[in-house]
Amino acid sequence: MTPSLCRRLTGMGATVIVEKRAGVSAGFGDAQYREAGATIAASAAAVWKRADLVLKVKEPLESEYAHLRDGLTLFTYLHLAAIPRLAEALTRHRVLAIGYETVEAPDGTLPLLKPMSQIAGRLAVQVGAYHLQSQNGGSGVLLGGIPGVAPGHVAILGAGNSGAHACRMALGLGAHVTLIDVDSRKLDALDGEYRGAVTTLVSNPANIERAVAAADLVIGAVLVPAARAPIVVSRKTVAKMRPGGVIVDIAVDQGGCIETTRPTSHAEPTYVAHGVVHYAVPNMPAMVGRTSTVALTQATEPFVVQLVAKGIEQALVENRGLARGINSRGGRIVHPQVARALGLGA
Repeated sequence: MTPSLCRRLTGMGATVIVEKRAGVSAGFGDAQYREAGATIAASAAAVWKRADLVLKVKEPLESEYAHLRDGLTLFTYLHLAAIPRLAEALTRHRVLAIGYETVEAPDGTLPLLKPMSQIAGRLAVQVGAYHLQSQNGGSGVLLGGIPGVAPGHVAILGAGNSGAHACRMALGLGAHVTLIDVDSRKLDALDGEYRGAVTTLVSNPANIERAVAAADLVIGAVLVPAARAPIVVSRKTVAKMRPGGVIVDIAVDQGGCIETTRPTSHAEPTYVAHGVVHYAVPNMPAMVGRTSTVALTQATEPFVVQLVAKGIEQALVENRGLARGINSRGGRIVHPQVARALGLGA
């Protein structure tokens, strides 16, 4: 939450409780929240205990499960298809949990997933270029090349928000880009936008294997809304990449779309498998806290304001797109796609 949204909510009569130093990495100090009318809590535990509605970015970690309780509404990214332990904890404690990634706009798009997907896509190229450098274990390829030396090859799997923004960044650096997706309409649109500068391929095992094996940087940006990401790149295909190649799997939040992916952390972001550097940090946008906070708050603000103004239950009745974001309620997983992904048969 930005101080400006805090001021808006307190002006509506809401009590806003902010964890001490919660906004520091985004450039917002406690004094700014106090000036906006917030109460500063000494710990996250104090916020969990006092709040009716908890706003987060990352899904609750296991250390936070003890704070879950009946009567609590949680509004955050959840990614339950990849975290069955969290799904069990939410249902056991009868939490009303609304997933940012499953809230829908009237046209069926996912407005709260979009800004973070855009940021992750752009960061993926930035991070990939860094780890391609020799001193970082990469193959020593400059993505843009120079006159007389071929540019690096970036293969992007998925042409949604993340993939499209990764494509824009990679082209901006001068890389040769191959973009793969199952939806030919997305490929048509991006081919037209970039006037043929991108190699577009329809997704199938043969095209994926050839593109990945030839790439210096592979970006996994495959999304199936509310479901676990499908594995589209096998371990065998990863082994065909040149030593020092780099994989950035944006889909790690939903389990990853590359067989060799396992979640890492901002403290230890990479590992090497089959000679290839893997970067698989969930919540990549945390690297750019200021941009991410402003972008996400702008997207969530209309929904948060409605929850406060109308009350949670009435807001969910009046806003069908917000209601479609409900993942758990009354001790059950109620989102059909999430339930299917967890094997609950809904």
